[in-house]
Amino acid sequence: MSTTTEAKVKSPVMLYTEQTPNPESLKFVTNRMLYKGTADFREVALAEEWSPMATFLFEQPYVKAVYISNNFVTITKELNFGWQDIMLPAKELIKKYIEEGRDVINDGFAEAMEAIEAERGASYEYSEEDAELVKKIKELIDTYVKPAVEMDGGNIELKSYKDGVVTVIMQGSCSGCPSSTVTLKAGIEGMLKRMVPEVTEVVSEMG
Repeated sequence: MSTTTEAKVKSPVMLYTEQTPNPESLKFVTNRMLYKGTADFREVALAEEWSPMATFLFEQPYVKAVYISNNFVTITKELNFGWQDIMLPAKELIKKYIEEGRDVINDGFAEAMEAIEAERGASYEYSEEDAELVKKIKELIDTYVKPAVEMDGGNIELKSYKDGVVTVIMQGSCSGCPSSTVTLKAGIEGMLKRMVPEVTEVVSEMG
């Protein structure tokens, strides 16, 4: 039994990069589960509170934002750095961090984020009939849009619905990405209008 455990511990950390639709973001995919869920860090303060790994990455001058989900980390770089110079150092840093078995996300993060979401949700204004619509829109986004967006190293969340306008929050590589506007208008808006005729427009906010 212990031999198997030892073999597991010693299995090498594999890491490869994937392009995202955002030229400023790169996805670093590993063969380890880092965090079951989505964790989006755009500023050091939130990282320092909840993620030792994101805090560690923010120490690098080229890191502008860190997004951790399942078995990958998406780094959004500062504009004045080129990937050709920083991709390998970033890869080595992430690999070493995982090999050392250091903490990725602190306990309680998901609950804390849920509480914030619930607080936001409580401020939604919609009538009883809209509540059903909102539920349907959320289900459609979670089922059809979210998995594709996650493949690109990002995340999307429903923020609100009012008078036919759906507002979503883009996170990770999708935030500030030139092609996310196209995806939003051509893909998401088109689908929601077809499935929920009450929807007239989809707009996004950066998460």
